[in-house]
Amino acid sequence: MKRREFLQLSFVAAATAALSRNAQAQANAKEIRIGYQKNGVLVITRQREALENHFKPQGVGVKWVEFSSGPPMMEAMNVGSVDYGAVGDSPPIFAQAAGAAIVYAAAQPIINGSGILVPQNSAITAIADLKGKRVGFTKGSSAHNVVIQTLEKAGLTYDDITPVYLTPPDAGPAFANGGIDAWAIWDPYFAIAETRQNGRILVKTRDITKTNAFYIANRDFANRHGALLQQIVDVTTSTAKWAEANPDEVAKSLAAVTGVPLDIQTIAARRAGFSVGPVTDDIIATQQGVADRFFKLGLIPKQIAIRDIVWRNTQT
Repeated sequence: MKRREFLQLSFVAAATAALSRNAQAQANAKEIRIGYQKNGVLVITRQREALENHFKPQGVGVKWVEFSSGPPMMEAMNVGSVDYGAVGDSPPIFAQAAGAAIVYAAAQPIINGSGILVPQNSAITAIADLKGKRVGFTKGSSAHNVVIQTLEKAGLTYDDITPVYLTPPDAGPAFANGGIDAWAIWDPYFAIAETRQNGRILVKTRDITKTNAFYIANRDFANRHGALLQQIVDVTTSTAKWAEANPDEVAKSLAAVTGVPLDIQTIAARRAGFSVGPVTDDIIATQQGVADRFFKLGLIPKQIAIRDIVWRNTQT
């Protein structure tokens, strides 16, 4: 029988979420709460205190909240615990399908720094060899999409592998100790696996599919504080432009904030792309294709329209 798996995010009770959002809406935005992971433009933004410097004259503080991956950040954003953050392509799709109160605020094309690795001594040399193997990745993350599209490229289905759902901190040891046969992941974990855990690249995401990262905002925050959100996006964009021109400085910033060794972050920064811009029609179409694929596979419980939750600033 074909496995049909409905991924449900663990959102709190609706009443609790409503109370949280109402409390947020009644406030005057004296603090913005930013969700970040161990890579990307927001880590650099934090290290350079770009948002703090921008908002200090307005009397607005900044609180930073670290997440191991995108799905838990989407849960926090849904209940109003985080106002803005960066995730891969898959987390907002699963969140939207589950009714989360989120919007797309900006996008960032992903060029390098993710894919699927296997151990150096593995007999797996082609995508087709993944059949029957244990493939580790974070459920609902961008790696989830990479696995699905990689399998399709070789004529395999999701049912042909044994998915092993692990967060990045748990997947690293499992990969190093032989607990999984392959690992789909992004930088800096991708670089760590290459340099510290005897990993060999099986496929790079860029050779499989076009993908994007997204800057997501809580819907109520966006509706009530659109002008503020636009400023956050503008600071993110300007930081990204600096990062694009200064990869080695980026590596130092990332290492300082995350504790990931400088040589690892240097690898990640030099191959990354940091361009941040609007959620264009082409990006919406790409993201819609991912959502449609997930629905067809039974990974989300209903069809969704990405365009319905793309934020456009109407406040001046």
